Amino acid sequence: MMKFSRFFEFAYLAVAAFFLYEAIRLWKTEPGQAYLFLFFVVIGVFMFFFRRHFRHKYGNRKK
Repeated sequence: MMKFSRFFEFAYLAVAAFFLYEAIRLWKTEPGQAYLFLFFVVIGVFMFFFRRHFRHKYGNRKK
């Protein structure tokens, strides 16, 4: 179970990197959509650290 959790932590970062690429690509042509993608980048990075924190918290509880 913890291996899947670790995989999904980094999946959030991969998705955030993709959205960052899209935001940079669309910055000049469609700035409104670029801001939406930047919002998703922030959410993805937040979810990475949130999931990581709780994985460590529950991992330490079992010890």
